[in-house]
Amino acid sequence: MSSSRIILATDHAGYPLKEVLKQYLQGEGVDTVDIGVFSEDPVDYPEIMRRGAAAVLEYGCPGIFLGGSGNGEAMAANKVRGIRAAVVWSEETAKLARAHNDANVMCLGGRLIKPELAKKCVDIFLSTEFEGGRHEKRVKDLE
Repeated sequence: MSSSRIILATDHAGYPLKEVLKQYLQGEGVDTVDIGVFSEDPVDYPEIMRRGAAAVLEYGCPGIFLGGSGNGEAMAANKVRGIRAAVVWSEETAKLARAHNDANVMCLGGRLIKPELAKKCVDIFLSTEFEGGRHEKRVKDLE
């Protein structure tokens, strides 16, 4: 794990997995900035993801955003200039999100991914470097 700080943001559906990952990351010595939410009470996710995206940019560190599927969270986060949010559901998608797309936010579906796999994805996402090269032009074109 190479990042010493992580931004966490979730809606109600991702809350239980966020809590598992938060405890895991803190156990690894990672400073977690928890944007919320702090319960399973229903909320609308777009504003939470915008706040999370702003924190990723402010702190210059990666983010882990969660929801039921991770899709809406990625859509909301990607509206913020400078954010490259990728929905991750496997170890391979975690690796490629970083290596090929230089993603700075990983979105997970709390209703779709088991905690142990989510932890593996977090480890891979945080330890994989962007390959650059042929991918550099494409990532720049996203901006």
